[in-house]
Amino acid sequence: MSIESIEDWNGMRHVGRLVRLTLDTLEQHVEAGVTTGDLDTIAAGVLAEHGARSAPALFYGFPRSVLISVNSEVVHGIPGRRRLKRGDLVKLDVTVEKDGYIADAARTVVVGRGNATARRLASCARAAFEAATKVAQAGTRVNQISKAVHEEVRRHGFYVVPGLEGHGVGRSIHEEPRVPNLYDPRQRDLLTEGLVLTIEPLISERSTQPILDRDGWTVRTRDGSLAAHHEHTLVITAREPIVLTA
Repeated sequence: MSIESIEDWNGMRHVGRLVRLTLDTLEQHVEAGVTTGDLDTIAAGVLAEHGARSAPALFYGFPRSVLISVNSEVVHGIPGRRRLKRGDLVKLDVTVEKDGYIADAARTVVVGRGNATARRLASCARAAFEAATKVAQAGTRVNQISKAVHEEVRRHGFYVVPGLEGHGVGRSIHEEPRVPNLYDPRQRDLLTEGLVLTIEPLISERSTQPILDRDGWTVRTRDGSLAAHHEHTLVITAREPIVLTA
């Protein structure tokens, strides 16, 4: 969507704050021994308290409230009986609908201290997001975001997971434009003032292809390598973007 009114601004700011609140609450409860299902129950409680809904459940029939992916799972993991262990690399992905507006964000959390690779991977995903925001302004091609993400990830010695990308958001979960993490010189889309989209580096420790689990939702790395994910919803302006979920 493109923000065109005060009502749009207020709606997107409000839902963005709810996404951040849900992620903050989840991160506080990520610890060894907790199950991913326990975390989902906590998230569902936050959404219910604020009269909001899980957008993946609403639009796509996702069976739980939030997406929780562990270690080699890249994205779209279904919360359940899995009990977190010290050292696990946990991706928390929250997409919320409130009053017809939708925002989306994700972060990667290491349970306990974790190993050096896990910590570096999570840090790299954040750094790639920050690099992308430096070029995300009105008049710039979308593929400059892709280029910034890809170059930062490779600079850290890691790899972009092919086929997974950011997207427009606001009135539904996935809107135009596509925001790939791999540079494509053929993509000609321009960023415009007021455009709402997500930037979301999805990266792995080794060069690998993503595969879909039998559950029909969970995407993991084919070779079992660790993966990280960092995402925010932001609004494009003539200068720095406004990050609604930060």
